[in-house]
Amino acid sequence: MVIINMNAKFRGLLLGAALIFICTNGFSPPRVVMSPTVCKRHLPSTAKLSSSATKQTRKTILYSSAAVSVADFQAVSPSERKLNKIQSTVVRTMMVAFIMSMCVALPVTLIPVWILYRLKIINQVQKEMISLRVGQFCSRWLMRLFPFARKKVIVEPETWADPQPAIWVCNHISMLDLFFVLALDKKMRGKHRRPIKCLYWKGLESNPVTCLLCKMCGFIPVDMSNNGNGNANEYDPKSFKQMLRSTKNAIKDGFDIAILPEGQPNPTPEKGLQPVFSGAFTLAKMSRRPIQMIALHGLHKMWHPDENIGMACTSRDMAVRVYPSSRVYKDSEEFISTFSAVVGHFGAHGKDLDNTELQLWLDDNKESIPKTLEDDAKTTSP
Repeated sequence: MVIINMNAKFRGLLLGAALIFICTNGFSPPRVVMSPTVCKRHLPSTAKLSSSATKQTRKTILYSSAAVSVADFQAVSPSERKLNKIQSTVVRTMMVAFIMSMCVALPVTLIPVWILYRLKIINQVQKEMISLRVGQFCSRWLMRLFPFARKKVIVEPETWADPQPAIWVCNHISMLDLFFVLALDKKMRGKHRRPIKCLYWKGLESNPVTCLLCKMCGFIPVDMSNNGNGNANEYDPKSFKQMLRSTKNAIKDGFDIAILPEGQPNPTPEKGLQPVFSGAFTLAKMSRRPIQMIALHGLHKMWHPDENIGMACTSRDMAVRVYPSSRVYKDSEEFISTFSAVVGHFGAHGKDLDNTELQLWLDDNKESIPKTLEDDAKTTSP
């Protein structure tokens, strides 16, 4: 719609700029970086690296990437590039085109699944699993068709090896979060990943497209007031009973659960997280499942939660970090402090904490964490 309303001359210039932009760096696939910053015991020895040199190229790249030092890892990681006005316009145009295309693609691809369900050819669980894959497929391929973001995924190989049931937690920095989590799910959790259901704000159902996606995938609504991003959440206690019932059924059907502990998009991710709620710990304790963390960075620079900034598109670089080894926390305070320190830092800076400090936070032994680090974590939220 934006291009249609422009005069022919400017439209031609914009199309030319878009073609140059795409040809130079648009169609590069998401970078999967096997992070060296965690679990040194998994790093291969020099002998193993030498012996693996004759294996297929992909495995050599994974081993080599996992063996580099923290300094080397930070050196090879591309820094965020600020966009000029023309680049920002191109990125914003492609992002709007992606969103509009999703509004068309999702109904077209999900309605046949709904018909199969209504005809009782597939059951409810099959409908939800197929719809999830359809949503992931649409997000992934439309991001390739409209490459408005440069994506980087940081994950350990053992995260893919043997996926176990877990409660997944992630920060919330943009309205684009859901689309990127869907598009990059295979890169983040591997091809043997378990199906997942997300807890979402019920207000999203006012949009017919997001309503269709969430209901077809069986995502679980949480009812709370629309009081603006950055303000205290006001939940409807009456909806909790249904939410817990739906979560138990999802776990029983073999789904993992994803939750955003902040409860709403964070308008100031560069300052750390908003107040973190303990709902994820409660669900983990109820289901006897461990918690695994994911951190997002950079999406707010494309579509900011602050309505006064909106789609300013100051950068097109985003990164997602999947932390290894799911963990059972002793209490909600331990979970909140760990999530705030680890995920809050990556969300703000796009990189992990110092390796020693990160190891302390990810270690199951809470007593090994210095008191000063705990105090710092509690002050990261505005």
